[in-house]
Amino acid sequence: MKLIAVIAALSLLGATAVRAEETKMREDMRSVAPALDKYSQDRVLGDVSTRDRSIVTLAALIARGQTTELPFYLNLALDNGVTPKEFSEIITHLAFYLGWSNAMATVATTKDVFAARNIGADQLPAVSPPPLPLNEAAESERATRVDQQFGNVAPGVVKYTTDILFRDLWLRPDLAPRDRSLVTVSALIATGQVAQLGGHLNRAMDNGLTQGQAAEVLTHLAFYGGWPNVFSAMPIAKDVFEKRPK
Repeated sequence: MKLIAVIAALSLLGATAVRAEETKMREDMRSVAPALDKYSQDRVLGDVSTRDRSIVTLAALIARGQTTELPFYLNLALDNGVTPKEFSEIITHLAFYLGWSNAMATVATTKDVFAARNIGADQLPAVSPPPLPLNEAAESERATRVDQQFGNVAPGVVKYTTDILFRDLWLRPDLAPRDRSLVTVSALIATGQVAQLGGHLNRAMDNGLTQGQAAEVLTHLAFYGGWPNVFSAMPIAKDVFEKRPK
C-alpha cells in the first residue's frame, strides 16, 4: 500500500508540474502576444492529446533546437504514454539526423525533467541491446544503390550509413520501427530538409504509418514547424501517396 501511495504521489507531482509550466507559458504569451495564446488554446494545445502527436512535437522541437518549451512537452509526452526509454532513443536517433549539438542541448533539458520524475538508469535503454531482425534483401538493395551513387564521393559516409545507421541505430529495439520513422519524417519536415523525405515517408508507411496518419503529421507540423516547411513537404507526400499500391 505504501508503494501505491508513493506512485500516486509522484504521478500527482508530475501532473502539477505540467500544469504549472502551462500556466507560465500562457502568462508569458498573454503578456506579449495575446492572439498567440488564443491560437495556442484553440488550435494547438487542444489537439496535442495523443502519444503520436507528442512524438511529432518532440521531434520538431529537437530538430529546430527549440528547447524552451521542451520540458512542458516532454512532461506531456510522458503523461501521454511515451516512455523514458523511447524518449532516450529519440534523442539518440536524432543526433544522427540533426547533429550532436541538438542532441546535447536536448540532454541538458531532459535531465532535469527525468530527475523531477525520479526516472533513473533502470528506466533507460541498454547501451547495446539485442537488435531487431534485419530485412537483409531490402538493406542490401539500399546499400548497393547508395554505394553506386556516392561511393566515389564520400566512401566514409556510405560505410557509416550502412554500418551504423541501418545495421545498428535503426535496429535498436526500444523505439519501434514505425515510431523511429515517425520521428525521422517529422524532423525532416520541421527543418525543411525534404530531399530525403520521399524515401523516409515510404519507409514509415512500410513500417505501419497510414496515409491518414501521415496527413495528420503534416497538419500538426504546420503549427510546430511552420507553414512554409509543410508546404514544401506536401508535393513529396502527394507523390508518395499516389505511387504507393492501393
